[in-house]
Amino acid sequence: MTARRAAFVAVFGCCLLASATILAGFAFATEPAASDRHVARAPSGSGGSDSATARACPARASTTRPPTAPPPHPRIVGLSPNPTTDDNAGEFVVLETPPDTRLAELTLTDGHTTAALPNETVSGRVALSTAPNVTETLTDTPVLALEGHLQLANGGDRLRLRNATTTVDAVSYDSAPAAERWYRTAAADEAIPVTDGRWWPRDATCLPVSSAAVDEATAFVLPDAPGVPRKTIRSADERLFLAGYTVTSEAVAADLVDAAERGVEVAVLLEASPVGGTPAPTAAVLETLEDGGVEVRVIGGDDARYRYHHPKYAVADDRVLVTTENWKPAGVGGESSRGWGVRLEDEALAADLAGVFRADFEGWDTTAGAAYRANTSFVDDDDPVVTARDTAFPTVHEPATVPVESAELLVAPDNAEYRLQELLRGADDEILVVQPSIATDVSLLESTLEAARRGVDVRILLGSTWYNTEENERLAADLERLAASDDLSLEVQLVSDTDRFEKIHAKGIVIDREVAIVGSANWNENSLENNREVLVALHGAEIATYYADVFEADWSGDAWRFPIGLSAAVVAALVAAAIVGRRYVRFGGPPSEYT
Repeated sequence: MTARRAAFVAVFGCCLLASATILAGFAFATEPAASDRHVARAPSGSGGSDSATARACPARASTTRPPTAPPPHPRIVGLSPNPTTDDNAGEFVVLETPPDTRLAELTLTDGHTTAALPNETVSGRVALSTAPNVTETLTDTPVLALEGHLQLANGGDRLRLRNATTTVDAVSYDSAPAAERWYRTAAADEAIPVTDGRWWPRDATCLPVSSAAVDEATAFVLPDAPGVPRKTIRSADERLFLAGYTVTSEAVAADLVDAAERGVEVAVLLEASPVGGTPAPTAAVLETLEDGGVEVRVIGGDDARYRYHHPKYAVADDRVLVTTENWKPAGVGGESSRGWGVRLEDEALAADLAGVFRADFEGWDTTAGAAYRANTSFVDDDDPVVTARDTAFPTVHEPATVPVESAELLVAPDNAEYRLQELLRGADDEILVVQPSIATDVSLLESTLEAARRGVDVRILLGSTWYNTEENERLAADLERLAASDDLSLEVQLVSDTDRFEKIHAKGIVIDREVAIVGSANWNENSLENNREVLVALHGAEIATYYADVFEADWSGDAWRFPIGLSAAVVAALVAAAIVGRRYVRFGGPPSEYT
């Protein structure tokens, strides 16, 4: 115990002694007896057939778009007004046409300038541009040259497609975000001008949920089982793709180099601009990987496809490893964080996740590792939460290979938020949530509260590290008040000091002890709507029970909850202790929502 922590404990203890008599009669959280737990039932719709196609991205941007019936007449289905090229050269309009459509008599106009379409006969989609050579570098859609002048305004515009006498189609849009494209969402028979559309980052994927009938999975948690991620890496024979937010583990780097040296195709992708700066150990890891023949790229920068590349996964041949932890000693190395992880073996699921990796790895917003290392300033503070320990954390929860009925691959921003909402809406009896912190306006919290209003028992376990204690205490108090006023079966706890791990970093859900969700997504809008995140939804009682048991142990072991009805005197004592204690333990670093 550090001197600062000892000071905190002493002051906190004195404040509690002053209010000890008032505390009498208030019960603190204990692990429920087995007889008190609900019998689990699978959430409705958990099979994922129709609902699994839900996604946040516009269907027209779909990476796996199914064929559709041709439109009755040419119509504007896409725009790229702000491609971030010099003077916006290469901006373009995408038309969708019936078979064998002659373009010669059509024009495009914004009311100020007009451009004539070329004398061509086309079918399907075609991109139209006054700078076709530039546009060909921005899209895979066949490009044709416009004759004349047409400039799409970044601040918003109204565009009409006309024949000699009438307006065939028209669309309008507001301000155009940099490097994003507008996709039409209105039906073909929608009255013109069409204003219904969605912006989506250039070349960002638009994938549906993929599902596979997996026989079994290896469930594990950290810091208890750091051997599982490294064993997975070492098992690769043909391909090994590793994606992360940060990669600072020299041990993992050595395993990747060993794989490359035995002929495995090895590639690594990490975030270019982590919050707070790129950790200093990254430089040595990048050098090790480059010298060892591992292809490394970083993703990010101005107008990148994703706000942050935040997943933590690996694809080793036909095995998929998904965790909540970063590739660093404090994460997968087992030196600090409580994290959840899972390893599955399935050819189709591995192929789908490998496809996500390749799409991200080969994007226009990636940079080679060597160039990145040469032009980046690294910061010293890798993880200020980690403290020196003489002994390793104990292995309380051994990894377990257990039966699984099916597994779903969820990715953000494409489809994860919608699918998680569906799963939460399907809860009948119980929802368990563990997160470092939760934003009050995130949609998943509202879905969870809606479940509580239906009578579902909800428990939420939050972190209590210096950077999220204050906001988590506020959220816990707010939710406790809501539970009391609306008579909800809703409990919220902050985990406190324990000898089993140093901080909560897991991002997991267990629903009805039949579904478990493991992955990188924090419960905030940025994570779900703007970041690249990867999660898996695991269906089956045994796999869900594994994570539920970990949750129960963390809930009951060293956690505390804010009791409803706590007297003002006790509140004052706790606040005084927190204020004084924070003077001893608070120090700077990145917010939890980006870890």
